[in-house]
Amino acid sequence: SMPSEVLIKIFSYLDAASLLCVGCVNKHFYHLANDNGIWLKIYSSCFQPRRTIWTMKSEQTETVSLGCAALHNRQPGYWKKEYIFKQIAAVKNNVKRLVKPLDPYTGLPCKNKEAIKAYGLSWIIVLKDKSGKEYVMEKANLSFKDTSVTIHWYSASWPCLDTLSTLKLFGVTPLLLDQSKASSKNGPRRRSLIAEYHLANLTESSVAFGADKLVELFSLNPGLLVGLWKEKNEIAFVTASLHYHQLIERSTLGSPTVQYTLPPNKPILDDVDPEYGLHNYDLHLDMHSGSCTFLCGTFKNLFCRKGRVD
Repeated sequence: SMPSEVLIKIFSYLDAASLLCVGCVNKHFYHLANDNGIWLKIYSSCFQPRRTIWTMKSEQTETVSLGCAALHNRQPGYWKKEYIFKQIAAVKNNVKRLVKPLDPYTGLPCKNKEAIKAYGLSWIIVLKDKSGKEYVMEKANLSFKDTSVTIHWYSASWPCLDTLSTLKLFGVTPLLLDQSKASSKNGPRRRSLIAEYHLANLTESSVAFGADKLVELFSLNPGLLVGLWKEKNEIAFVTASLHYHQLIERSTLGSPTVQYTLPPNKPILDDVDPEYGLHNYDLHLDMHSGSCTFLCGTFKNLFCRKGRVD
């Protein structure tokens, strides 16, 4: 096999995401890809402030001293962890800054689209057949509206509907996101389960609410639309509509098997007369298809009785 020194030299030319992938090949590659010298170089290029050194001699002396101090008495993988933690923190801080301004009409962040892009967030669906085989569908079109994002998955090679048992919707984010580059689908990514749907007996257990000459539409709660070819009774497309309310949390803070649990939100009743219920609240209504908006308006100063508050 190739000497470790040669492999480390080769690994030193890789970026952080590629190093993480290489470390998954085997134990030997994992230990080599944890080399502190490689990761310190990556860390320093991203986070360590550059200093202006006037003389060649002082520059060489400082570089050597900094390198020795940083590499001595450090466990293997120390700078790898430092780099990952700091990258994640930088992305989260950027997203927090973007979602801070709120729309006065909807109460939702004004820059959801920018925050989603900054996070490198995307959505996939995973279809599982009755034998346990999974089919990952990533190719999708996104349409951003005032209060929600619509995701439309399409393919010419969907698995046979009769063999499918479940469909899972995931939010997907890259483990490492370089702010200067577009997010790559080839690097390590993590999934957050948003919803799971059962596809067995889809046409019998779901609500059919529309059709044309070619496709029949079925609705699955929450917020999923499945189009089936009439002649073949096979999947034509899948569309999901995701409301912006805590969408980033739902798409990033769950695990591949467990959904993120939203914090409880109990409506505040009237201070003077609790039996009166809610009053002086606003309702923002946004009705649209994937590309067209049919109705978008805000209704103010509404109220309801206590018995109608869920």
